[in-house]
Amino acid sequence: MIPKEILKKVKRIEIQTRGLVNDVFSGEYHSVFKGRGMEFAEVREYQIGDDIRTIDWNVTARMGHPFVKVFDEERELTVMLVVDVSSSSDFGTVEQMKGELAAEICALLAFSAIKNNDKVGLIIFSDRVEKYVAPKKGKSHVLRVIRELLYHEPQGHQTNITEALEFLSRVTQRRAVVFLVSDFIASGYEKALQIANKRHDLVTITITDPREQELPSIGLIEFEDAETGETFLVDTGDADLRDEFSSQAEQRKQDRERVFKSMNIDTVSINTQQSYIDPLIRFFKMRAKRFR
Repeated sequence: MIPKEILKKVKRIEIQTRGLVNDVFSGEYHSVFKGRGMEFAEVREYQIGDDIRTIDWNVTARMGHPFVKVFDEERELTVMLVVDVSSSSDFGTVEQMKGELAAEICALLAFSAIKNNDKVGLIIFSDRVEKYVAPKKGKSHVLRVIRELLYHEPQGHQTNITEALEFLSRVTQRRAVVFLVSDFIASGYEKALQIANKRHDLVTITITDPREQELPSIGLIEFEDAETGETFLVDTGDADLRDEFSSQAEQRKQDRERVFKSMNIDTVSINTQQSYIDPLIRFFKMRAKRFR
């Protein structure tokens, strides 16, 4: 039996995100993703005005003059939400936990997808794959996805992005739009990320909290690493320590962004102290410009 407070949260998220989809995101989603899922149809001779990026160089070399690939737009896409629920997602110092924010963002993307007649699937992971919901269409299915995100009790504490992406490869054979939602407090996932990005239209959504970037000066504080359970005492009044903490956080951010950029992976960065709407709108507009 799902608790009433979870059902209330689902309803609130539905109302909030459905309004955003209708008013803002549906058209943006359609222009960016619909039509990007293409199936190969045939090869024909190059004509003036054809996009040179569609030239089939193998056929061109054999025939001695240019040929291009012709594609048909797929009638529907599959959108996969791959969501990190490790212990570090159960953290937030502003209005929401990172995990709650992730659920709202996923709801917005899911409602945008079904409004455009696409399927939505879900993979919930920590240091293991914890839940898989096969892609389907429809409002009732999206509400189930949101309930799973809010109601799921994680079994693992740490983060294994590689495991999640390898599972994605096994269950999703055709090309999909994949939103990988995590705080990316992990390592060693670069190869799996590269493979997933070649097979799918991969978008990373990084969710962080301001206290993961900067420590306030409030004296001695006992911290617990949410993923390892290790506890340690920190003197936040030490300016050098605060500077070192911020420096390491900035370095992790730069390293992460460097990996995404090296693989040409689109990414959205969202902080719990800010609205997620503006970063998502900027992301959609950026992609729309690229694909015009």
